[in-house]
Amino acid sequence: MIEQAYLEAADVTNPPVASLRARIGAAIDSNPAPGTGTVLDRVSFWLQLPTDTTVAGMLDKLCEARGKRVGTALSSAAAGGLYDPADLSAAVDITDKWAGIGERLHADRAVTVKGPTGHVGGPRSLFIQANGAGFHVIVLLATGNDGGSGGRPFFLAFDPDVSAVTAARQTWTTRRTIGDTVKKVSALSEADAIAHIKLMLLGNDPNRFGPLLRKYYVDTAAAFPAISRAGSGQ
Repeated sequence: MIEQAYLEAADVTNPPVASLRARIGAAIDSNPAPGTGTVLDRVSFWLQLPTDTTVAGMLDKLCEARGKRVGTALSSAAAGGLYDPADLSAAVDITDKWAGIGERLHADRAVTVKGPTGHVGGPRSLFIQANGAGFHVIVLLATGNDGGSGGRPFFLAFDPDVSAVTAARQTWTTRRTIGDTVKKVSALSEADAIAHIKLMLLGNDPNRFGPLLRKYYVDTAAAFPAISRAGSGQ
């Protein structure tokens, strides 16, 4: 699994944190369009949801479709929109591929990254299968360095999987979502739903993000493991 960590106040990202937070907040406010669809539609647009308190199951396995739509919502259309890079499990020109990804991110374009769940997902993801099968999609938003210029480089990524890490599971249950997800989420007001999505992505600290945005320390000289299609599910 790619090593992951949470952003610290001293870290520096490109685009900057303030710009990213503004872009994410505006996208959440606008997608889906206010007053359209159900509250459940709005929440599941952004988040891959648990079905119960213990996160023992998931509402869907649509990470590929979700990655595309949230990546589009988080991208500058004027700069070219969402970028879907070539297969990262192919070793040919892998360093150049990552350099190209960085260039897109610096132009306010989100980048979808697809890989084995056990490689790109969170350590507690319910989609990590014992046989290594399945895939997951995360959305890159920025490059960065620990503590600023010269620090350890990372990519900042949004992982919609609510089961991915302990902090995400705990944050999910803070706004009356304990119990059956469909019933509980559907009972939220649109304002509460938007607030909960923002809590998961943005958190409460203006210098950091919520539990679904994490630093990924990627070896840009090494290809991703190949995705196994054995078994079922993502």
